[in-house]
Amino acid sequence: MASRQESRKELDRKAKEGETVVPGGTGGKSLEAQEHLAEGRSKGGQTRKEQLGEEGYSEMGKKGGLSTKEESGGERAEREGIDIDESKFTNKQS
Repeated sequence: MASRQESRKELDRKAKEGETVVPGGTGGKSLEAQEHLAEGRSKGGQTRKEQLGEEGYSEMGKKGGLSTKEESGGERAEREGIDIDESKFTNKQS
């Protein structure tokens, strides 16, 4: 059975070959870089959720989920008649 250190070395080798080995670590050129990217992306999303509140964050995700390479989520929502309340995107008042 491979030790933890050998396992990390193998993951680092794959990362250096361009493979994403950590969820959210896309673009990192090493295992450590991918870990840092994933952590930062997670914290960024959490901060945004705190700023917008649960409802605003959910509404923004709904719009983003509609986007394609050809059109933005807003364009598609308008075309398909899907209601998205952008007033919820503003930061919560403390």
